[in-house]
Amino acid sequence: MKKTIKKISILGVIAMLNVFAISCSSDDDSTGGGGETDENVLEGSITENRTLDPSIAYELPGILSVESGATLTIPAGTNITTGTGTDVYIAVQKGAKIDIKGTADSPVVMGPMSSGNWGGLVILGDATTTAGTDATAEVGGLIYGGTNDSDNSGSIQYLIINQSGAQINPDSQYNGLTLYAVGSATTISNVAILNGLDDGIEFFGGTVNASNVYVQDLEDDAIDWTEGWNGTLTNTYVLHSVAGFSTAIEADGVNGNPKIVNFTAVSSVEGKALQFKAESGATITGLSLSGYKTALEMADNGPLANVSINGETASLEEAYTGPATVDVDMFDWVANAGSNAILTGSLKEDMTLDASITYSLPGILSVESGASLTIPAGTTINTGVGTDVYIAVQKGGQIFIEGTESNPVVMAPTSETGVWGGLVILGDATTTAGTDATAEVGGLIYGGTNDSDNSGSINYLVIKQSGAQINADSQYNGLTLYAVGSETSINNVALLGGLDDGIEFFGGTVNATNVYVQDLEDDAIDWTEGWNGTLTNTYVSHTQAGFSTAIEADGVNGNPKIVNFTAVSTADGKALQFKAESGATITGLSLSGYTTILDMANGGPLENVSINGEIANETSLYDGAATVDVNSFSWATSL
Repeated sequence: MKKTIKKISILGVIAMLNVFAISCSSDDDSTGGGGETDENVLEGSITENRTLDPSIAYELPGILSVESGATLTIPAGTNITTGTGTDVYIAVQKGAKIDIKGTADSPVVMGPMSSGNWGGLVILGDATTTAGTDATAEVGGLIYGGTNDSDNSGSIQYLIINQSGAQINPDSQYNGLTLYAVGSATTISNVAILNGLDDGIEFFGGTVNASNVYVQDLEDDAIDWTEGWNGTLTNTYVLHSVAGFSTAIEADGVNGNPKIVNFTAVSSVEGKALQFKAESGATITGLSLSGYKTALEMADNGPLANVSINGETASLEEAYTGPATVDVDMFDWVANAGSNAILTGSLKEDMTLDASITYSLPGILSVESGASLTIPAGTTINTGVGTDVYIAVQKGGQIFIEGTESNPVVMAPTSETGVWGGLVILGDATTTAGTDATAEVGGLIYGGTNDSDNSGSINYLVIKQSGAQINADSQYNGLTLYAVGSETSINNVALLGGLDDGIEFFGGTVNATNVYVQDLEDDAIDWTEGWNGTLTNTYVSHTQAGFSTAIEADGVNGNPKIVNFTAVSTADGKALQFKAESGATITGLSLSGYTTILDMANGGPLENVSINGEIANETSLYDGAATVDVNSFSWATSL
């Protein structure tokens, strides 16, 4: 199945629902309490059971209160268009119930049509809270809390809350879904909170559990708890693409030790992931954070021992950047979930990006075996920085980069100084490392026996500021090719300004043509593990001192062919270095400005290196006329 990322506004979903809704009333066995002047207006008090009609386009202009003893049932497909402000919310009072019966195909949607925000859904239960029995909520003076930890305030299935989180005062706010002392017999599953001013879900004490929660672009905390909440939150995905938010998780007060199971949070704008205040804590398993500047903060220097992450006491130094533990595709029922320009996690089916969207890559995007990623001409991917930011095309996966001379694909960090891990492709061709070898990057697997392996195609790609350091012996490059085969097509690639190599070949038989490399700190072109493809029409520009080489080769000699290679330095340096038994057949070599032309680093045989039809000569300058015209790469150098 082919998946295409598109810009889809949830407001558009609401609008469509309004268009198709039928605004007439119908007589059925639903009953309601007073306060409404029209059948489609929800306001006032519900004092007896009431079931809404999904064919009616409901409006919530103010406060709707479900009173003790009454139940409000909201069927699948019901749309409630809200007003905006602090006096617009639904309150399910202590002793009352709400039953939201959405489905994946027909969720219940609540949110305003305008750009304003509203107070969301507030449920008040009878479970325990450190605030005591019959405590007063910061919302509307409502009453909550008791001694019944198995309190049942109803059920929620497939609910979307949009643009919630109105401000009450500097210390109090409405959230998307606010749960005051709600008990464990209440069921909450498949909830999405989108684009609000305050928290997504906030638990004030209670024992309620929630599962399958999606939170996107709230200005405060995605998940928040206080007053000793001790339920379980399972399968949560948080997405941050707008700067200025507070946290993915904020906890405060005494430690009720709630359980957080499978929590994945992704940021393309840095920020803070987890914050624990006072004595608060949690037992967290299956945590995956990506793109955050701060992973964990103990705001009041509370005990780290109260926070257990993946079976161990939490660490302020750990980034918790493992693979996603929640698949964003489980929230396909939410329009645009996970696809608003954020690329991360595992891609298990074919995906085509949209060139009209500027994408963010805050962490690792893995294209799995059997899946393909297609990137159209003109697509821009803004990356995060560091060793946990790269695209990996797994063995058996494919990537198709469809840039053009006038509209190349560009991958680069937004930071002017940071670097990232680049594009990593893992193939099934031969390598001296063997079959199913383990890469120095991320423990990825590569190598086999299929020298005609096809890992896709690349045309007109610009990679900027790549080459993050892994450790003293291992680094990411701009374009890393692990055992990639000859049926893979690579043409017109530019690698600009990075800390490590431009292109590095680890074995394989892949060919590449029209390659431009400018000002990398290590090697422009590097190969090892017996690569034996062909590199045609390469231009290397060195204007900054301290780089390693224009070409570095290592390992056994697969005798690759280098055709038309021009390298120019204004900062001296070394042009060609061959280590161990490595070699190549080079024709059309032109070098200019280098202090060292040829270095046989380990005294390997010169006859393994043929240059312009003869065995390499350590005293030759190879300073003939340029064999590649730098102007042919104006599509990259002009960016």
